[in-house]
Amino acid sequence: MQPITFARVFIAGLAALACVSLRAEVSELRIAQQYGLNYLQLMVMEDQKLVEKHARADGLPDLKVSWPKLANGGMMNDALLSGDLDFVSGGIGPIITLWAKTRSSLDVRAVCAINSMPVVLTTRNPAIKTIKDFTDKDRIALPAIKVSIQAVTLQMAAAQAFGKADFARLDPLTVAMSHPDGAIALLSGGGEVNSHFTGPPFNYQELRNPAIHTVVSSYEILGGRTTSTLVWTTAKFRNENPRVYRAFYRALQEATQFINNNKQAAAELYIRLSKSRETVVDMMEVLNDPDIVFTLTPENVTKYAKFMYSVGSIKVQPETWKDMFFPEVYALPGS
Repeated sequence: MQPITFARVFIAGLAALACVSLRAEVSELRIAQQYGLNYLQLMVMEDQKLVEKHARADGLPDLKVSWPKLANGGMMNDALLSGDLDFVSGGIGPIITLWAKTRSSLDVRAVCAINSMPVVLTTRNPAIKTIKDFTDKDRIALPAIKVSIQAVTLQMAAAQAFGKADFARLDPLTVAMSHPDGAIALLSGGGEVNSHFTGPPFNYQELRNPAIHTVVSSYEILGGRTTSTLVWTTAKFRNENPRVYRAFYRALQEATQFINNNKQAAAELYIRLSKSRETVVDMMEVLNDPDIVFTLTPENVTKYAKFMYSVGSIKVQPETWKDMFFPEVYALPGS
């Protein structure tokens, strides 16, 4: 019998750890999305089974992927914290909020951006021309009060119009609704909701009605193009599931390339999966709008974080945009 040496024990230990690491990868991946064109990459990934494809290429042939839908980023964050979801998606507000709260615990960070699109405030009230024209008789539908990207952008607009001390002046007018429900409420012409802070394709649908007009968009408020939607997860999940994480990220890259290279196919896919009544011509109008950009590069996310810190919505401010993201995107020209 050969003598037991430290080297042999050490090698055996490494082998055992490797086996444990392989077993630690999850067998089912749960990725949540919301409603609207902002989530088109995730829809492509689901339809074309891109996560499964890249998982197989990395030695995980049996990964199952589920795609629950939730109405807003607040619900996403609750499900991520409870362990019911692995990747979640939404606007800048919810991820910045959770990043700030979990710095010393779960360390939630964004995987990447998935697009830059304006969020647009529309109204059917002809008296409203600017943010200053809203009164206590108006109601603004948006996905989540105070924390959604629409809610934070509304606060930024109020701070510009009324002064930073009055950043929350319009918060009492907001009503939490999913984008589809908000569009239905606005277009119906009845009920208390007469305005909607939303994004593509819902603002395009609304503005085809001559009784509805735009008040302001996020690009105007922030002075340029900004990230609208991101995906995020916990450091724990990324560390324990490196191959699954890698498959997810590579699938996002492929889906983004597919959309940018095949806009008509992407439009048809969106209509089919969302069961939208939009025509391909309508969707191509949206996808060809130069303000609509599918990209993994974060744009102007620090402006949101600095604002949220300045008004006390978060207790810590990132030094750079990279503080809020995992390293896979550090080489991108983010801001």
